[in-house]
Amino acid sequence: MDRRSFLKSTSLVAGGLALNTFINQASANTASVKLPDAKHPLLLNFNENSLGMSPKAKDAIIAALPNSFRYPDDARAELITSIGSLYDLSDKHVSIGNGSSETIQATVAMLANKARNQGIKIQLVTPDPTFNYAELYSLPLGVQITKVPLKADLSFDLQKMEQAANNFDGLSMIYICNPNNPTAMITPHSQLDGWMSKAPDNQFFIVDEAYAEFVEDPSFVSAIELVKKGQKNLIVTRTFSKIFALAGLRVGYGIAIPEVITAVDEFLSIDNTNTAGAVAALASLKDKTFIANSLKSNNLSRKIVETALKEIGLEYAPSQANFIFHKVKGDVKAYKQRMADANVMVGREFPPAVGWNRLTLGTPEEMEQFVTVLKEFHKKGWA
Repeated sequence: MDRRSFLKSTSLVAGGLALNTFINQASANTASVKLPDAKHPLLLNFNENSLGMSPKAKDAIIAALPNSFRYPDDARAELITSIGSLYDLSDKHVSIGNGSSETIQATVAMLANKARNQGIKIQLVTPDPTFNYAELYSLPLGVQITKVPLKADLSFDLQKMEQAANNFDGLSMIYICNPNNPTAMITPHSQLDGWMSKAPDNQFFIVDEAYAEFVEDPSFVSAIELVKKGQKNLIVTRTFSKIFALAGLRVGYGIAIPEVITAVDEFLSIDNTNTAGAVAALASLKDKTFIANSLKSNNLSRKIVETALKEIGLEYAPSQANFIFHKVKGDVKAYKQRMADANVMVGREFPPAVGWNRLTLGTPEEMEQFVTVLKEFHKKGWA
């Protein structure tokens, strides 16, 4: 089954058919798996959702095209209202961004401006490794970067992060990616709440929950719950790029108390959400069947990969996202290049986590193809 055929089959799934049928077929006979080629490579390097967007999102875009000569104000406003309602919050608790990355950028800029106006120093406290956009947005603004390496088990060292913030004479931005990228591991709410609920006003938390919709571990609780309790030094960012598969349409959002949203919005570009993205996001939120099957597909893909990794003896981190962080025998750069030569694009190494590779979870069919290649690599001593 090629990717186009698979996408057709998933549209049937979205219509109500069980995903298990395809799962069983995909897993039945790995010997018949068609390997990727130059025309049909496996793109498993950017944490995209290979299922593609909801059919209802596609229909919404097509329906909106005749009015695309109008500005997107109405669609944007409706999206803000829908997101607020999703969390039992008001419109004033929601900020829309060109992807969640713009919300992160605007928050960093807002806080850097606040520190400058107050004549105080500012730092970014961030785990290492993690998604580095907060760092990249901080550097041109002269923000001090304080990196705290992950623990040996790849979890956040929250104690050292808190110490770094407490010992800083100025404003501290604390970036928390949960689940973390590249490890796909969660930080339990109990651990975060122990710090965040008692943090002083000169500590501001940017909690990036780009992959939260994939999480099924009950120890995870969204930081949005703290916003609902009125926490002032916090913004939570989310995206439509991952489980909703709208990466190319660039729609994300932030959730915070109204005062924070107002301050962040001053640093966003005006009309930063296009009509196609807004209506697709709206339709995606309403398509509960698609969301459920996107999660099922991801869970199966993870199981296919985890089974193979166990079989060949490669260590991996416990994933609660749409990617897996796994060990590689030998040089990761050589592994990545050999995979590319086999028409499989995988992630890079993330120092200081040396020897680990990030693998995006594609469709179950794609992961059967990947596993076939991986096992051949293992036979050759390349993985």
